Amino acid sequence: MDEEETELRNPFPSPPSHYQNYTTRNLKLLSLLRERAEPEGADLSNVNQRSVLSDQSDVPEWPLVQLEKPRVDWILEEGHYTVFGDTWQVKEHITSLAEQGRHQMYPSDPAVDRRPALLAILRSMLVTYSSLLGSLLEPPNTRSTVNLQPEWQRYVEWITVLSQNLMAAANELRPMQARVNLEMMMTQQLELRREETKQLHLYVECSNHHRMRTRFSNLTETLNRKCDELEVKLAELKSSAARINSHGPVKVDERVSRKYEKHRFYLPQRLQVAVDSPTVITAKDVAKWAEEI
Repeated sequence: MDEEETELRNPFPSPPSHYQNYTTRNLKLLSLLRERAEPEGADLSNVNQRSVLSDQSDVPEWPLVQLEKPRVDWILEEGHYTVFGDTWQVKEHITSLAEQGRHQMYPSDPAVDRRPALLAILRSMLVTYSSLLGSLLEPPNTRSTVNLQPEWQRYVEWITVLSQNLMAAANELRPMQARVNLEMMMTQQLELRREETKQLHLYVECSNHHRMRTRFSNLTETLNRKCDELEVKLAELKSSAARINSHGPVKVDERVSRKYEKHRFYLPQRLQVAVDSPTVITAKDVAKWAEEI
């Protein structure tokens, strides 16, 4: 028995010895025993398994009921279970000082404000500590008072009670503290995600703006290049008109009129008039025509 208790207290205990009983054969015998005993409404723990399984071989000496799974409903009803010698509660519950049989100095109801009681405990602890220091300065007890409890010991015991109340009250606030910390952590993560999303949107907008600016600059360069080409052509036309004007007015004779009769509709209006009726074309007319183009 002592060896079993020692094994249960071991931080890394070995598996229980009856795990070897969970064989395929024994599990089949248990299933057969359950099938034959259930119609009669008998409890398996009170059934004689040898008489019920008389037609089977290798029926073990120990009861097959040991192979049954733990009854969860019993565990829930009792509220606790035992594993490796330690008792565990089904529902996590922090026992108060009153439930432990100790002196509790703050209200048990969590809906009641505990701050006045905790402040009173703290003041009492400070006063007791001051009294403890004063008692330590007193001379030791004489022989007549040697059996009496020292005064400093009473102060130490009272400080212990006060400290237990402070620690117990603080431990009962741990779930609320954990919930507040979790809410704060989730809020920080949400703000971080929003900031990252904002930076991402800003980056996309900057990229689109840069892309549009690049496209606009390319278009501007193309237009400037075409304008430069037109200015060069206009300058050439103006120089040509100046050379023509230096040689005097030009007349469109009958041969030019007949030669370009077929293409008269593709010429500018001023040249059509010049081809239809021979007139004098000056450099000023050519410059206006070039500006219209």
